[in-house]
Amino acid sequence: MLAIVREVPRSIASGERTHVAREPIDLEMAREEHRRYVGALSGLGCEILSLEEEPELADSVFVEDTACVFDEIAVLTRPGARSRRPEVDSIAEVLQNYRKVVRIEPPATLDGGDILVFGKRVFVGLGSRTDGGGVGALAEHLAPHGYTVEGVPLGDCLHLKSAVSVLGEESLLVHPGWVDGALFGAARIVEIDPTEPFAANAVFVENSVIVAEAFPRTRERLESAGLRVVCVPAGELAKAEGGVTCCSLLLKSP
Repeated sequence: MLAIVREVPRSIASGERTHVAREPIDLEMAREEHRRYVGALSGLGCEILSLEEEPELADSVFVEDTACVFDEIAVLTRPGARSRRPEVDSIAEVLQNYRKVVRIEPPATLDGGDILVFGKRVFVGLGSRTDGGGVGALAEHLAPHGYTVEGVPLGDCLHLKSAVSVLGEESLLVHPGWVDGALFGAARIVEIDPTEPFAANAVFVENSVIVAEAFPRTRERLESAGLRVVCVPAGELAKAEGGVTCCSLLLKSP
């Protein structure tokens, strides 16, 4: 598994905010959190491709939003926030070394954080960053490869992966107040602890799950479900409205 990551930009405090209040961010602490996150990925066997800082692009550490990579194809997104659209070009240069690359074209919008891949079913959050045109365009790109694409209405959260994350081939971690678990059919649902509303964002890799250390009660639920949990600090990155899935693009090396 290859993990593409990007260094935390010095401008991170000036990035987009939608569902969290703007507050000061300790840059060096954010960078240390990111280093520990990358270390967790490496410790789980991922090969790391670390990209240089893009100082003028405040949200560029959140590489997940720029693309979604499948075994057959890489889809470059068109982020809903105008300030984030320049992030896509440098990711395109990297991904073309690993996959055939296609783009979501204007006027459609699509954020990678809204895309949940669960086997051959792809769920796409419909909220402030992704529209119906983005869902339709993604479906057109993926149909030749046997994927189905379904739009999912969101509750009061930024992205679909704020509300649900994959825990392997059969299970999902869900915030039931932000997304209806019944939409995912026969999937085994692990619900977050209700006192930890941002805990549904998690990275599953090599039979383990990476979660932010701020969610100990949800960690207990994951461990009770038989999962190995790796906790990382992410408090400063959370102030920039980012979660652990946001900070990497994961793909199988060809």
